[in-house]
Amino acid sequence: MINLNNLTIKKAHDHLKNKDFSSVELTKSYLDKIREKDIDIKAYLSITEDLAITQASKVDRKIANDEDISFLEGIPCSIKDNIMIRGERCTAGSKFLDNYTAIYDANVVEKLSNAGAVFLGKVNLDEFAMGGSCEKSAFFPTRNPHDLERVPGGSSGGSAASVAGDLCIYSLGS
Repeated sequence: MINLNNLTIKKAHDHLKNKDFSSVELTKSYLDKIREKDIDIKAYLSITEDLAITQASKVDRKIANDEDISFLEGIPCSIKDNIMIRGERCTAGSKFLDNYTAIYDANVVEKLSNAGAVFLGKVNLDEFAMGGSCEKSAFFPTRNPHDLERVPGGSSGGSAASVAGDLCIYSLGS
């Protein structure tokens, strides 16, 4: 059995191409890790499970049909919550935007979607990305997964913590 922890993008891509596991299996393993570990880390503001499974299933169909997949195709990632994903909540770490749903994809999200990326969820940040520790989110501070008494640092602390805590393979910050 392949260890799904601490995978790099390249290792995950190679395993997917070799059919060692499916993108849905990989995605579900990360969703399980988020449910288990993010209670303490608090990297994620929202989980996009339905979207992630849909994206992963699409990649698995390509792999089953022996179609080539791009480098990021089927690879689970997190997205900083000031970057819009159409149809998903986007708060920028502010309660002012708590009920805002993005009506379009940010350009980078569109490019990642076209590359077949799998979006696990939106991660925490200092409110409106104005800070340097990820303690100034209107929702809760994010913790450093290596020492929960410390912060991850940066306004993209949720992105950093989601990768360092092995809650995704890569993350998009700003």
